[in-house]
Amino acid sequence: MAEDLVVPPGPGLPTGTSIPAGELVERFSRSPGPGGQSVNTSDTRVELLFDPAASTAFTEPQLRRILRALPPGPISVTASEHRSQLRNRGAARERLVAILRAAVAPPPPPRRPTKPSKASQRRRVEAKKQRGRTKDLRGRVTDE
Repeated sequence: MAEDLVVPPGPGLPTGTSIPAGELVERFSRSPGPGGQSVNTSDTRVELLFDPAASTAFTEPQLRRILRALPPGPISVTASEHRSQLRNRGAARERLVAILRAAVAPPPPPRRPTKPSKASQRRRVEAKKQRGRTKDLRGRVTDE
């Protein structure tokens, strides 16, 4: 039986969230890659599906932010890098939490436009002049 997915507190989720197990769909299939003799008999690849639009785990503002940040439809996360199904399940859940955390995080504050200082402008022009003087020394070969 699958357990709830706990999203720990962080940016955009000050109290954390728990996604009910009924809202998560886990599918298992055979995974390519390492596995020895059991590779052809065990279903270690995990595909985790979650539809945020049908979820009851998030508040209305969080849900709006998630739906605006992610493409429409369910989120699909796969994991097949480990040899055990349990470790792949954990990896898929961690990836889903990272995606949801990034989607629900508030946007960064807008950048305040600034002007370069007079000293930095002067240094820039002086560096360009020095570069030009260096290039002037190249290429002209005269016979004496």
